[in-house]
Amino acid sequence: MMKITVVDMTGNEVGSAELPASIFDAKINRDLMHQALVRQLANKRLGTHKTKGRSEIARTGAKAYRQKGTGNARHGSRRAPIFVGGGVAHGPKPRDYSQKMPRKMRRAALRSALSVKAQAGDIILLDSIGMDAPKTKEMAATQRALVGDSTALLLLAERNENVEKSARNLQSIKTLRAGYLNIRDLLGHNKILIPLDALDVIKSFLDIVEVRDEDMPDENGTEVA
Repeated sequence: MMKITVVDMTGNEVGSAELPASIFDAKINRDLMHQALVRQLANKRLGTHKTKGRSEIARTGAKAYRQKGTGNARHGSRRAPIFVGGGVAHGPKPRDYSQKMPRKMRRAALRSALSVKAQAGDIILLDSIGMDAPKTKEMAATQRALVGDSTALLLLAERNENVEKSARNLQSIKTLRAGYLNIRDLLGHNKILIPLDALDVIKSFLDIVEVRDEDMPDENGTEVA
């Protein structure tokens, strides 16, 4: 177990808590983290890029000029790729970029990323977080008190509309449901803000060996099939 200070929204110490070593002091596998990150970025690609080949170009099919006597090379169509307005040779076609990665490897990558953050002192535990109404100014003050000018990922145990709306207009802080924790957001922010109830959610799927696939949402916010 790793012992860490617990603070309130103003940055004042209110106690301490223990982080499970299996999650926050796991063996760091940087190659695995890289593979998980590449997979997530690849899965976000739509793959809808498309160029037209010479058979798809809407130009005349007539021969450009006579075969002999012009001094020019022989050409049978203005749709050829060498002509302006012609088709594209070997251009991109729609394709699926998605990659597969076993569940155990994905979760091991998350443990590695959390362990890196914990070792660097970038994990901040909050006793709780909540707001009576959406207030961007209040959220900005909370961020300054907790992380200063650093970027921060704020994990939430469940939907909290007031907190989410308060952080929406701040570029340096992002809210995310703890159940949708992913490698890109972990590595893309300097500090990780974790309320105690969100920590329980993280433990529920990273500290247990056997969990059904359908219990764990993927990075895009949809249930894993």
